[in-house]
Parts: sequence; C-alpha cells; structure tokens
Amino acid sequence: MPTALITGITGQDGSYMAEFLLGKGYEVHGLIRRTSSFNRARIEHLYVDPHESRTRLHLHYGDLGDSARLITLLSDISPDEVYNFAAQSHVRVSFDEPEHTGDATGMGVTRMLEATRLSGKECRFYQASSSEMFGATPPPQNEQTPFYPRSPYGAAKLYGYWMTRNHREAYGMYAVNGILFNHESPRRGETFVTRKITRAVAGIKAGRQEHVYLGNLDAIRDWGYAPEYVEGAWMMLQADEPSDYVLATGTPCTVREFVVAAFAHADLDWEEHVRFDERYLRPTEVDSLIGDASEAERILGWKSSVAVDELARIMVDADIAALGHDSSPWIDTVTLPSWSDDIPGDRRPG
Repeated sequence: MPTALITGITGQDGSYMAEFLLGKGYEVHGLIRRTSSFNRARIEHLYVDPHESRTRLHLHYGDLGDSARLITLLSDISPDEVYNFAAQSHVRVSFDEPEHTGDATGMGVTRMLEATRLSGKECRFYQASSSEMFGATPPPQNEQTPFYPRSPYGAAKLYGYWMTRNHREAYGMYAVNGILFNHESPRRGETFVTRKITRAVAGIKAGRQEHVYLGNLDAIRDWGYAPEYVEGAWMMLQADEPSDYVLATGTPCTVREFVVAAFAHADLDWEEHVRFDERYLRPTEVDSLIGDASEAERILGWKSSVAVDELARIMVDADIAALGHDSSPWIDTVTLPSWSDDIPGDRRPG
C-alpha cells in the first residue's frame, strides 16, 4: 500500500487530497499544528477510531518551522509521496506579516525538501505553488511566463518554487511544482472572496443579513473546482519524469461576474445587497490571472470540467444547506473585519 504525507491536511486542498488518496488505497499521514481550538472539520468524516485496524489516516503534530520534527517524521513515516500544502496563505495578511509569511510559506518549503532528502528514501515531492507568482505579468500565464509577484505571499511562494526546482536539479529528487490558479469549493475558508460571497448569499436568502462588503469587483481570476485540482496534483507525481505544471480553466471571470452568478442562483438581485468598501483593497493589485493549462492536458491528460457558473451554484447550495442545519446564532463574518487571500479587493480594515 502506498504511503503519503500531507502538510496542511486540515485545509481545503489537504482535505480533498486526503479523501482522494484514501479512495486510491493509500495510507495517509497528515501534519497538523497544535491549536487551542478544534480545526479538523474538513477531515472529520475521514477519521475512524485509531484503535481500529482498518484506519489508514494518521495525524501528527508538527510545524513547518521545526526542522528537527520534520526530519524525524519523514524518517519514521517513510512516505512514497509528500504533498506540501501548508503555508501562510492570506495574501493581504502577508503585507502585515511579511517576515512570518516568508518563513512559513518560503523557508517552510526548504525545510520540507531537506527533511524529504535526508530521509534517505526515494520519495516524490509536490509543492503547492501559486498563480500569485505571476502577479503583474499579463495573461495568459503558463509554465514559461516570467514571474512578477506583487505581494509578500507571492514572493514567498516564488522562493519555494525555485527551491523545489533546485532540489530536483541539484539532487535528482522527484520534486515538482503545481502552479495552481484559483480553485474553490464549499470547503474554502470563509475569508476567501468566493466563500465570503456564497456565505453572504445564504445569509441574505435566510433573512439573517442585508449586505456584503467587497472591494475591487473588476479583478479578473481563473476559478476552478478544488477536487479536480488535487487530482491534477496527484497526476503530477505519477508521471514518468518530474516537471512543473500550470492547472487552470483558461476562462477569465471578474469578481462581479462571480457575484452575479451566485446571487442569481438564489433568485436575489446582487445590486441590492453588495456594497463597496475601499478598505478591502490591496496595497498592490494583481489585475488579471488567467492560466494556460495546455501542457498539463498534453502530458498528464488533465483538464478542468467544472465551469465557474456551476462552481458558484455548488458553493451557494452548500452554504444554504449548511445554514439550514445550523441552529446556532448566525455570526455575520462576511461583514466583520476580514479579508480574502486570493483576490485583490479584500483589504483588511484598519
């Protein structure tokens, strides 16, 4: 049975990857940080009693800032594949905490690569890179497009990208970068702009709130469906030769267009409920990210199938259903001070 280690397993991508690999018959190990609050909702349905012999999901405490712990874990687990999804992933927060972002999102990759290399086992390594590395470079963006990050987050991801390539070329490691464009789902964090919008739709439909406050509605992104993208990440590690790939739909969509689709699905007039707030603007904008995933289709056979309108419907339906099962008081997080980490147009209020 193949064994995989997933960092960031409690996040959107990590949880979908765990689900996918378990379905493939893997034994899955996940790295989690110790916190004072329980944050495993995305993987709770995958977990069984650890005393039962059939369990194939194992969780370990650790942090990308602790090299000794990572080296020990890699040596003990001896995985066949490593998926590094862990990072400080809020773009707007990265402006407030550039040093922490550089350490977790950049140096954390180096620590994982070194722990993998020093484990002494031939192990395939996947690094979750980001379209934010392209930043101000005009679209469409592919594997040959020059990088021009416009945030500490993008710069830190770029460092991790080059360290992954360096380990591949210097040590012969099977190490690849998945340059994933925006990918969303009902498991998306509530401060990401797409989820912020769909939760607002659910709250407004239920009569629990009136408005949602957003920034730049003209920002253009390439939005896909997260479960398809983690399958693409897995496919990268099954290829004969290691290489870096862009995963994207190739379809541009503005924040406004996503808003329209989400509100229309719930039979709501978005203009009655959406308000502009300049505090949600980034210090430096990334106007347009549109990916060209033709290389992934040609080599891996990967292609996205969920269009952005369908994605909006999936997310709205999930948030409406979740709200219907929630008997607790509605906390209007979409209008509290919050920010989105994947879209310019969500700047943290001062």
